[in-house]
Amino acid sequence: MTQQMFALSFGLAVLLSASQIAHGAPQCDTRKAVTALLADRYGETRRAVGLAGQAAVMELYASDATGTWSITMTLPDGTMCLMASGSTYEAVTEDLPAKGNPA
Repeated sequence: MTQQMFALSFGLAVLLSASQIAHGAPQCDTRKAVTALLADRYGETRRAVGLAGQAAVMELYASDATGTWSITMTLPDGTMCLMASGSTYEAVTEDLPAKGNPA
């Protein structure tokens, strides 16, 4: 009985996760179109940038006025995809630990 309940619970969790992944698939367009959308609709500007692997660029866009944020990924062909977005953005400035000291 316990194994059967575990199997049913696990199966339900997998189904829920799969629906979340499918529903949350990245939305992609040209970099120009996505940055214009983020600026015009949400007032977001680029706040951070980094390399994702050797071929993609990750960027964080956010707005102090609206509190929204978006994480994008730009591919070598110029396609930009919205990977995640949310609300209640807050910039945090923290001092980094000195070299050699465990964090």
